[in-house]
Amino acid sequence: MKDIHSAMSVAVAIGNATLAADNTPAAIDLLGYDAAEILLAIGAGGITFSGSNKIEFVLTHSDDDVTYSAVETKHMLGVTVATGGIIKSLIAAHAAAAAYRFGYKGGKRYLKLLADFSGTHGTGTPIAALVIKGWGHDNPQVNQA
Repeated sequence: MKDIHSAMSVAVAIGNATLAADNTPAAIDLLGYDAAEILLAIGAGGITFSGSNKIEFVLTHSDDDVTYSAVETKHMLGVTVATGGIIKSLIAAHAAAAAYRFGYKGGKRYLKLLADFSGTHGTGTPIAALVIKGWGHDNPQVNQA
């Protein structure tokens, strides 16, 4: 078996919580890594999503942690990005928990992931997101146990 553990670390993009409104995105610094994978875990929807009552997950990137721009499809693997950096939209019923992954190949140093809520969300939806930072330059990476 090959060792993936020693060449990666994990950062929290959206802390595990039941959200009914936008999160405050944390800046994820990719300095010292050559790869990034965004993992999104979404529980059963707190509401029945629609075109007006929805959650859109918006990924932005930056070279300086000051000026962020929306990612585009050319920056990603495994997803066609919608206008404004939307990598995942919840616009229909989400009755069961699910996990999604998105590869980032944009080459900028910083990432931010926003859970952008629109409409009325009287009941929250469980959400968590992690960024796996891979192929670290200074291996082995520190354990995070």
